[in-house]
Amino acid sequence: MVLPDFRSLGVMLRALLLAEGLRFVLAYVALGNLSEVIESVIRWAGIFEPALLTVLAGLFLASRPLSGLPYRLGAAAVALLAALCGVFWRYLYATQFTDMAVPSPVRVAFTALTLAVGILFYFNWRHRVLSPALSEARLMALQARIRPHFLFNSLNTVLGLMRSEPRRAETVLENLSELFRASMAEASALAPLAKELELARSYAEIEAVRLGGRLTVDWQCQNAPLDALVPPLILQPLLENAVYHGIEPAAGGGTVSVTIFVRGDQLNLVVRNPVHHLRERRSGNRMALENIRERLDLHFDAEAALRAYESGDEFVVQIRMPYRRAAS
Repeated sequence: MVLPDFRSLGVMLRALLLAEGLRFVLAYVALGNLSEVIESVIRWAGIFEPALLTVLAGLFLASRPLSGLPYRLGAAAVALLAALCGVFWRYLYATQFTDMAVPSPVRVAFTALTLAVGILFYFNWRHRVLSPALSEARLMALQARIRPHFLFNSLNTVLGLMRSEPRRAETVLENLSELFRASMAEASALAPLAKELELARSYAEIEAVRLGGRLTVDWQCQNAPLDALVPPLILQPLLENAVYHGIEPAAGGGTVSVTIFVRGDQLNLVVRNPVHHLRERRSGNRMALENIRERLDLHFDAEAALRAYESGDEFVVQIRMPYRRAAS
């Protein structure tokens, strides 16, 4: 069990909506009459809404310390924060509206604790549901990534180099080994961008040997933040897709462009390749891109986005995700 990432916009929106929904349900259970429930919700909005926003702001600021705590201790801290904020705003409300009867501190604290437990239960349930999906997504990514034709052609390339250029053949095998090792690694954790770039370059070197002078990769990554955390093996499949659909169909080859930069608090990855209007060769594009989109959603929720489109004679894939640094 793990606490949700309270820096995530998707987590915050879900927590906000859940709190509002649970508040309505608790009021309905207590009162049983819809008109009385609506009246109660409106009457105590002056306590509930500021307290809820204060809790969410506190969780956002305390996200890093909370993530380092054992789950039970972290969950207790979240519940305690909710109770304290509720009681604080209850007293503040009571001093401003002395002519109104307000709920007792115990009742406010109990309600806040109930909401906190309910929300944490939901996020735990969601984590359990999505964990198998993440493993399945990793398998799908492996199937989409290591195409049989790529492995077959790479091994043929190695065989062709064994006698004439044994050193080069050894390098190709080492790069191929790195790709397969990375493919079989655990996919639930984020990986440093430096490692992703290294694997993508290893793949590009293999294809450069196989395709000869037909492949050129333009690496525009001088300002790439190497400490950024990204979903594992997110760049190499994009590069493979670009080679498979953009370079192989062209007799004269072409150039694949890889651009990585930070804008604000967002990390951006852009891969471009030439367009060839051979629909039967483009059919695999959708599966690979949908798989990447799913993994982005599993890791970053609503904070990440993937956009794929044709621009003139190029096919462009743009990925935007939160810029998160690896712990030093």
